[in-house]
Amino acid sequence: MTGQIILWAAVTIAAVIWLYMLVGHGQFWRADQRLDADNPPAFPPLRDGDYPAVIALVPARNEADVIAQSIGSIQAQDYPGSLSIVVTDDASEDGTGDVLRGLGSPKHSLDVVAGTGPQAGWAGKLYALHQARHQALATHGKPVYWWLTDADIAHDPGALTRLVTQSEGGGHDLVSTMVRLRDDGRWPGLMIPAFIYFFQMLYPFRLINKPTHPMAGAAGGCVLLRADALERVGGFDAYRDALIDDCSLAQVVKKTGGSLWLGLSQTQHSIRPYEGLGEIWRMVSRSAFTQLNYSVLQLLGTCIGMGLVFMAAPLATGVGMAQGLILGDWLLAVAGLTVWAMIAGAYVPMLRWYERPLWEAWLLPMVAFFYTLMTLDSARRHWQGQGGTWKGRHQAGENTTKTVGSL
Repeated sequence: MTGQIILWAAVTIAAVIWLYMLVGHGQFWRADQRLDADNPPAFPPLRDGDYPAVIALVPARNEADVIAQSIGSIQAQDYPGSLSIVVTDDASEDGTGDVLRGLGSPKHSLDVVAGTGPQAGWAGKLYALHQARHQALATHGKPVYWWLTDADIAHDPGALTRLVTQSEGGGHDLVSTMVRLRDDGRWPGLMIPAFIYFFQMLYPFRLINKPTHPMAGAAGGCVLLRADALERVGGFDAYRDALIDDCSLAQVVKKTGGSLWLGLSQTQHSIRPYEGLGEIWRMVSRSAFTQLNYSVLQLLGTCIGMGLVFMAAPLATGVGMAQGLILGDWLLAVAGLTVWAMIAGAYVPMLRWYERPLWEAWLLPMVAFFYTLMTLDSARRHWQGQGGTWKGRHQAGENTTKTVGSL
């Protein structure tokens, strides 16, 4: 009887939460904030002579297998204004620098900085960006925009023009796109769309895009940032030790009065595939506990919350069906299945965006269970001194609490 009461309480709380999630919380599940070749900016294009100068800053560590395609996609931009590219080879051990030095620059200038690795107190990626910016200012002078993009992202030729048009037309200091991550294979197909979905839950794009709302977030694979806005916050030094660097940047920009815009992009995509569940697990566990500010209480709250929001409904459905078959009482099964349908329905737009089978929406509670285990493993790795390792290097920010996390 006690178990029945607990299940009824859990599924009732889950129903209330999902009613709020569906009608409030920025309607994150709609996945309707988009910027790509099929969803251009709502603003008119600039005149050719009005496109401002942009410098792309690319941190690269051990990216020899993908760097040529990534940088090639930047070199192939049809941007009407001035575009220069500065890449930091961040003490790579796989010949990334040799690949970079072998690339031609037929359209946009390409400079390669021999990175030294991070100084004490800096996260590796941020120090690589810091070095690239320093070189860019010395070589090219101050641009109107910095384009921060990862070395494993490929951009369609019109990507930068759209970003600048969106920023200029909307008066934004930071415009970012969540590029399409690879979902090839069984486990990536199940886990990667949910990764983007959970990111939207934590950082609802519509709320981020409201200048009057405190919610701040960005996707580090592609960020267009006004140079004046970066100077206003104090440069990369202002959040030098942040592991979750993209959202940390968005937070300091918005706190200093900047306007943000974040959307999804189909035509900008990650080049690197995920090799099974293990690689996805390592990606999430690297920073999940950081997102919780290394707090045991937040970790406990997250586990309880994930259980209530995603797992209570399938459990109530299963127990209720057994109860219905034995006792003829189907009420708990109906309640559980109703909430489960709400969960699945809210996931459908993301599956459509990823062109995945819609029946996978019913598997979201299982996927959420795996992500909860990854978060627990992230805490375990931190406590054992193994956290924050990325591309063979321990990150400086792992032992700090400087991060972003509004929810």
